[in-house]
Amino acid sequence: MEFKDYYAIMGVARDATQDEIKRAYRKLARKYHPDVSKEADAETHFKEVGEAYEVLKDPEKRAAYDQLGADWRAGQDFRPPPDWDQGFEFHGGGFTQADPDQFSDFFETLFGRAGFSGAHPHQSRREFHARGEDSHAKVLIDLEDAYRGTTRTLTLRHTELGPDGRPRIAERTLNVSIPKGVRQGQHIRLAKQGGAGIGRGEAGDLFLEVEFSPHPLYRAEGKNVYLTLPLAPWEAALGATVKVPTPNGAVDLRIPPDSSGGRKLRLKGRGIPAKEPGDLYVVLQIALPKADSESAKAAYAAFEKALGFDPRAHLGV
Repeated sequence: MEFKDYYAIMGVARDATQDEIKRAYRKLARKYHPDVSKEADAETHFKEVGEAYEVLKDPEKRAAYDQLGADWRAGQDFRPPPDWDQGFEFHGGGFTQADPDQFSDFFETLFGRAGFSGAHPHQSRREFHARGEDSHAKVLIDLEDAYRGTTRTLTLRHTELGPDGRPRIAERTLNVSIPKGVRQGQHIRLAKQGGAGIGRGEAGDLFLEVEFSPHPLYRAEGKNVYLTLPLAPWEAALGATVKVPTPNGAVDLRIPPDSSGGRKLRLKGRGIPAKEPGDLYVVLQIALPKADSESAKAAYAAFEKALGFDPRAHLGV
């Protein structure tokens, strides 16, 4: 995925004011509008400008984008860290009713379809009684937290109008209970913790998207969990019973004889808890001892002589 330098696309400095960004957008939109422009690749440029404006015109999303830093260059291969937008609370009102399909994978990865008004599955439109807007943010937890439940203290940044009538970044702190069995990508609804209502209108809701921190041992897919388990060649060939770590503690696992690398062994019900809990899959990996001594080299030579094994026999060469 290529990094998008939205400031370069708009032709503005990183410290440009909102008025400067708006003027730049109007100028470029007229220049590249496909109905009138004679520029080469006008439609492509028009979409790029629209995407850049969708981010830079919104104070919250611009602040989160700026947090990525100025060291990235346009076109560089880019993967955002999972906590790149940690602590930012996004509201829906900053986006137009644009078609989300016209935007790039870069935009989709950073902000997703929840960045569009009306696109969030729980987003509600403003009604007559001026209910507050729903908002969304991320909460980063460890995989083990999904097994036991936990609490998190979150400090969220959001925009509000200051005494001078201009938007400013403010902070608030919330204590959040993370329920047992939560999955990656799941949304936790905090009722009336979103945007404030107007007049007597009630506040909107805050939706926290759960993200798991990278784990040195496990990876989760839905409610299933995967662990790569190294085995010595003799354990894989002869079979063995080995200790296997799980998020709920170590267990004994029987390795069947003649197991090959990549084989999956299922520990039923040891995935993420649920009414029907997920499974933990142990993926076998053959770990070869190093031939870093004379005795090790001799052992490998004897092994070769005793077995006469040709791993490429099926290739016919």
